[in-house]
Amino acid sequence: MTQETVSGRPEHAMTPSTVPVHSQWQWPPYVAEAIGTFGLVFAGCGAIMIDTLSKGQITHVGVGLVFGLIITVMIYSLGHVSGAHFNPAVTLGFVLARHFPVRRLAGYWLAQLLGAALAALCLRVLLGDVAHLGSTVPMGSGGTWQSFGLEVILTFFLMFVIMAMATDTRAIGQAAALAIGSTVALEAIFAGPVCGASMNPARSLGPALVSGTWTDQWVYLLAPLLGAVAGALVYRLLRDAGQQRHMPILSENGLCEQEHIGTESRPKEQGAGVAE
Repeated sequence: MTQETVSGRPEHAMTPSTVPVHSQWQWPPYVAEAIGTFGLVFAGCGAIMIDTLSKGQITHVGVGLVFGLIITVMIYSLGHVSGAHFNPAVTLGFVLARHFPVRRLAGYWLAQLLGAALAALCLRVLLGDVAHLGSTVPMGSGGTWQSFGLEVILTFFLMFVIMAMATDTRAIGQAAALAIGSTVALEAIFAGPVCGASMNPARSLGPALVSGTWTDQWVYLLAPLLGAVAGALVYRLLRDAGQQRHMPILSENGLCEQEHIGTESRPKEQGAGVAE
């Protein structure tokens, strides 16, 4: 989610025809995804663990803010390197919305999972097996399906915001990291006590692997994927419909003109993700 992938308006965007051949298989994007996901799990799940150890000094609101702030920082730090997905559901959403090359999907997923697992392992060594290393489990009175529904809806809106900032030049690109980080914090604060507000299969799977917490983990794998795909496709539909509001017409002299319907400006389609 970068100036390449988030803002949708990179200052020096590289298109498929301008990217040098030797740059198309570089390793830095994968390392950046691993580092960014490591930071997310280390800070976010670490906050959950330290809140438990300190008997609530961080507070639930503080934990939600930590998740939002670490996402904001990582997007600003690594967005120009990898696109700052840090989330397998986001990567899949971009792929199915045709804003990211499918051949990089497996590599990004592997990097994200590796970063999450390494972060959980570091937390285990440093803090012990506290709070199941921040693993997400359904905690609401509605049980598994309540958490499943919440995770789908939460991830839908997260991906919707990401798509808005990544693929539409009408959005304010400089505010992308703040908008996405704020969405994560908001959703974690209000839904965390019920479902954990994961919205991210890697964030849930990393701590689960290290702590051995497998209670209803399928919820946190499947629901974010469904929500992200829906969010990406719905925003793409809205954006494409907005583009069709500016239809070419023929003037009296036979020249092609633009018919402007309403006041919206036509967004310039830009690829999201690593330039290909």
